[in-house]
Amino acid sequence: MDRLNAKLAAVVSMDNAYGGTVELQRHAAALAEETVRLQNSHTASARIRSELYGVAAAFTASAMWAAIDGRRLDQAEPYLDRAITLAGLANNRFILFRAWGHAGIMYRHLGRPADAIAAAEAARGISITRSDPFYASLAFARLATFHADAGDARSSQRAIGLAQDSYDRADQGKHRPPWMGFYDQAELDSLATFANLRLRRWEAAERHAHRCLASLRPDLERNRALTYANLALAQLGQGDIEPAVAAARTVAPSMARQGRVGGLLDSFTTQLAIVAPRSSDTAAWHEHRRAAA
Repeated sequence: MDRLNAKLAAVVSMDNAYGGTVELQRHAAALAEETVRLQNSHTASARIRSELYGVAAAFTASAMWAAIDGRRLDQAEPYLDRAITLAGLANNRFILFRAWGHAGIMYRHLGRPADAIAAAEAARGISITRSDPFYASLAFARLATFHADAGDARSSQRAIGLAQDSYDRADQGKHRPPWMGFYDQAELDSLATFANLRLRRWEAAERHAHRCLASLRPDLERNRALTYANLALAQLGQGDIEPAVAAARTVAPSMARQGRVGGLLDSFTTQLAIVAPRSSDTAAWHEHRRAAA
């Protein structure tokens, strides 16, 4: 089990650093199958069987997340069914929480806000959110983005407030699974940025983006790229062309074409051409994009 858990921690670290690459998705899926084969080829106690199912579910959830993050959504949904099944066999509430959380994001990107809200509520209904407000905070923060997608500003802002209140009550030093290591104040602000962008609350989105960047861990390269792309959109929404382009250009070239980051920068490029078609900053941005292609 120690070897498998070390491999799981390595998968989580790769995701934090580089995001949902195809290679990471395939690697996590292969490790899930390897773990299930161990389950079926060896005699083990009920406890060990449960742990093996739990690790297999965690690897499957990692493969699912890599597909979602890389916008390979057609490949993500089968992983959801498998992760839920394996987490149920393990009787593992933590992986079940993770799987439903990923499901909400998947449904969001599929343009199914009602399903996203239902998945977030399923995650919020798992008992660990009542025993540990840290999990409740993440569930509320994600729910805020889904309510924003549905155009429900009141519910979205209420969820952001509940996410912050829960986070402030949580024991930050408590031991949690490695896949929860990404969640901190910076991630809460990142999700609040997404929600406020969706609601066209540009100033609030910019404020949360700056707060996110101020506390973001240096190893989270993908998250930094996402936040700068979101900051650019928030500033563009306010008509601040020069700082918006500067923020967009801060995104590392290695991240600028990947998954969600690439999608956000494509959206920024489209909106910039509409808002300031003759600006020298717009011309400079288009040249930057061509050079990075």
